[in-house]
Amino acid sequence: METITLGQNGPAVTPLCIGTWAWGDKLFWNYGDRYGPEQLQEAFTAALEAGVTFFDTAEVYGTGKSEKFLGQFLQQTQQPVQIATKFGPLPWRFTAQSVSDALTNSLKRLQLERIALYQVHWPFAFFLSQKTLMNALADEVKRGRIAAVGVSNYSAEQMRDVHQILATRGVPLAVNQVRYSLLSRQVESQGIITTARDLGVTILAYSPLAQGLLTGKYSINGAQTPSGARKIDSRFKKEGLQKIAPVISLLHNFGEKYDRTPAQVALNWLIAQGNVIPIAGVKTAEQVRQNAGALGWRLSDDEIGELEQVSRPWL
Repeated sequence: METITLGQNGPAVTPLCIGTWAWGDKLFWNYGDRYGPEQLQEAFTAALEAGVTFFDTAEVYGTGKSEKFLGQFLQQTQQPVQIATKFGPLPWRFTAQSVSDALTNSLKRLQLERIALYQVHWPFAFFLSQKTLMNALADEVKRGRIAAVGVSNYSAEQMRDVHQILATRGVPLAVNQVRYSLLSRQVESQGIITTARDLGVTILAYSPLAQGLLTGKYSINGAQTPSGARKIDSRFKKEGLQKIAPVISLLHNFGEKYDRTPAQVALNWLIAQGNVIPIAGVKTAEQVRQNAGALGWRLSDDEIGELEQVSRPWL
């Protein structure tokens, strides 16, 4: 399996990341309804069997349960696994010590002494200045508890600002985790992708299948009906599905050529952008195996261009 270096000199990770927001989360993902610890253990094992050893979590996912599950599963393997988690800059966290304490608690849940990547979950930090926050993260790099520093949902300008703060400490900004897919390309028009390349920052792309729209499961005449939050999402209504039909059609065409699913083609398109690692959320082993089918092959330059063209309405 090829690897990608996070940022300029961070850890080497697989070109696909497993997202674990659903691991223990009842509010958004109905944890406990049709999937539980057994399915998550199987998903973790399936990922390692497929050679995908990079996992993304956060302290808020399942209010700590996601990190705890990963911690338990990590105890059962000798295989090297890279874990990324996130710090939430909440209103009552306004000191460097609060950053250190949050990391300590995440490491306890993960049963680790060091993680590959520690990310700031969102840019608005209430009473905690970015300078204090970034210096606290740089301190943790020096202490050896985190290998690389990342941010999430930061604009191009915000990325430049924190990159500069970290640079004064000799610590590179390794990652910006943003929403990015064929149906969500605003990060390109907002200059985030270009700025990341300029700064040597790797993009982690969350929601790379646009909440399932890019799987091809949902269509105007399809039998699959949206459930949960998708019921109130306008993109899953008739007009929304009509709008994305040309994209789905092209994904099906390329999928037939390579004997791949539309979802695998959509993930491959993101990987082909270079410096981009999709985070594919999973609940089951079968979902892991499906997502891993995006690896080991590549769309042609012409096909990448065609998908770029047909998805321009989402720039």
